[in-house]
Amino acid sequence: MSFKLARRRLLKAGVGAGAAGIMSALAPVRAQTRTRPLRMGVLTDMSGPYSNIGGPGSVEAVRMAAEDFGGRAGDLEIQVVSGDHQNKPDIGAGIARRWIETEGIDAILDVPTSSVALAVQHVARDKGIATVFASAAIESLTNEECSPTSIQYVYDTYSMANVTAKATIADGGDTWFFVTADYGVGHFMEKTVSNLVSASGGKVLGAVRAPLDTTDFSSFLLQAQASKAKIVAFANAGNDTVTCIKQAQEFGLVAGGQRLVALLLFLSDIDALGLQAAQGSLFTTSFYWDADEESRNWSTKYFSRMKRMPNDVQAGLYSAVTHYLKAVQAVGPVGTDAVRWMKGNEIRDFYAKSGRIGWNGRMYKDMYLVEAKKPAESRKPWDYLKVVRTSPASQSFRPETESKCKLRT
Repeated sequence: MSFKLARRRLLKAGVGAGAAGIMSALAPVRAQTRTRPLRMGVLTDMSGPYSNIGGPGSVEAVRMAAEDFGGRAGDLEIQVVSGDHQNKPDIGAGIARRWIETEGIDAILDVPTSSVALAVQHVARDKGIATVFASAAIESLTNEECSPTSIQYVYDTYSMANVTAKATIADGGDTWFFVTADYGVGHFMEKTVSNLVSASGGKVLGAVRAPLDTTDFSSFLLQAQASKAKIVAFANAGNDTVTCIKQAQEFGLVAGGQRLVALLLFLSDIDALGLQAAQGSLFTTSFYWDADEESRNWSTKYFSRMKRMPNDVQAGLYSAVTHYLKAVQAVGPVGTDAVRWMKGNEIRDFYAKSGRIGWNGRMYKDMYLVEAKKPAESRKPWDYLKVVRTSPASQSFRPETESKCKLRT
């Protein structure tokens, strides 16, 4: 055999061996499975004006969901961490970025304060991380600013304002005065309700704007009282709403025949107020702990850990996390894959009897118009509310045909 032929055979064998070696080296990389834990970060307000809405209660609800799921999603151990964004968008976005880039967070949860939620959503969308908003209310999260990796699970500004306003107008509330938080959520709720009032032939007699965490609403409430409006509406949330209702009672607005309507109120707020001050307050919620046997059973378990009953944010977050973990178990932890699975599968549990997540990321379920009981009507601890009516999902949320979300285009 000639030298050239032998050389060609040797080279061919060498190339083959090299290719085989490369393929052998790559095979373990391709076949290997992920071993690091599935990490969920609860980004919330731990000590500020919204800490009773989400806060430590949201963290505990997520932990309960992880434990009840068995502590693992498929082959992945579940870990829960928490962070306090202090209601500041730059801090919230900074925590989200650090969590994603250096701490291996797979999902970000809760996120009260709409300005923080929007900032966090931008970071998570760029990084492909699943984000489930429980206490952020601004509708734009699933409207103009929608994201393929985000879900808004519990409520939004449209549903909370829409259900409460329609019922109040139907009950004769044809003149309104607004005490409005001077930020996006407040402005949006005021506008939504004002449009409904005008469309029904009613009148808005005035509105005032108050900054976040105001402690003295006296000047605003005196203007509301002087307007003689049948309905004094609080388009704010958290400590601001609690303070408004307390001071309105002290100024005699209710005694004078005006009705107080809170557009974003929670069971935890009623507890902070006490029924003497809260009685008669009308608002919308997606969950009430004493609604039926299923809700009572779960809420009793939550109470054993927190020594207080859950509001709709905490119950909804448990439901959302359970649905997310089912997605991870089915298709893995990649944010877009998990969210796509969540959108394609119905939710049936103690929180949502028949819930679904739309293509825009909005979770649709029935909502409840509730009224705070009079003290004499309360028969047991935390027996604060009575359900006035059930509002079907189709009548509670903005129709999907009106959505400005561009995910379909």
